[in-house]
Amino acid sequence: MGPLPDNTADGSVTNMEQFLCERLVDPSQPISERFRVLFSLRNLKGPGPRAALIRATRDSSNLLAHEAAFALGQMQDSEAIPALEAVLNDLSLHPIVRHEVAAEALGAIGLESNIPLLKRSLVVDPAQEVRETCELALNRIQEMNAANGGDQSAAMDKSPFLSVDPAAPASSCSSVNELREVLLDEEKAMYERYGALFALRNHGGDEAVSAIIDSLQSKSALLKHEVAYVLGQLQNKATSAALSAVLGDENEHPMVRHEAAEALGSIADGKSIALLEEFSKDPEPIVSQSCEVALSMLEYERSGKSFEYLFMRDPLAQA
Repeated sequence: MGPLPDNTADGSVTNMEQFLCERLVDPSQPISERFRVLFSLRNLKGPGPRAALIRATRDSSNLLAHEAAFALGQMQDSEAIPALEAVLNDLSLHPIVRHEVAAEALGAIGLESNIPLLKRSLVVDPAQEVRETCELALNRIQEMNAANGGDQSAAMDKSPFLSVDPAAPASSCSSVNELREVLLDEEKAMYERYGALFALRNHGGDEAVSAIIDSLQSKSALLKHEVAYVLGQLQNKATSAALSAVLGDENEHPMVRHEAAEALGSIADGKSIALLEEFSKDPEPIVSQSCEVALSMLEYERSGKSFEYLFMRDPLAQA
């Protein structure tokens, strides 16, 4: 692989950016350290961070690779589309990486030109979670274009959690019970169930949280992984027991257990921390690395320091 490109107008590379880009793609660094870098690069723009994140989508750590794809989607960087297309079409990569490229990246970027790529994978990808994700992304793009004329800024303003969600929340006129019925209905389209999930998240009351927890019994690994992600956003300690059960279920899909681990890290009560320590030795790398990252984030939060590098004055001097 070639060098990472410059990112300043005069062609120079800041010490900060060079440090971050090089450390992200350095496999000798601990996974928690590389996540610190990734979260910092997600807040930057330009060819340097983009190239580093694209390179990371091919990393030997499936967890890091999928998170890099998620970051590119949240950044809504259309310049990354050719590389993301190549990842989506590479069936040798882990389904969790292809899934993240399909929904959280290509779907979040939201360009109509992404539709043929997603339609192709909807047919040829052997992994159900990837096909379901392509269907979600297609619905998101089509709905966004119909509602906003493709205006990305309008689409980004919909989430109170500052995330670019893979589906628009269902109508706020729907009651919690109505949303619960849609979310738990295995016969409903995935996009409709996601819409109910995000509407319940935005509602945030006890009944809404209870409905979200109940959906962890769904047959769809894709839906359950998003449910765990949403519970992490809510940071409600009442969800700890349900998330602990998901993390402890070795028969559960790794992408679901991974999101449960990260959600438990955001809840951060004593039982959650003990469970993360226990499963940081899990034989599934996606799970064990998720626990390691969650514990590292908690350690930084307790010390009063930012988990990201972004606000460090001179990272090279401290490396």
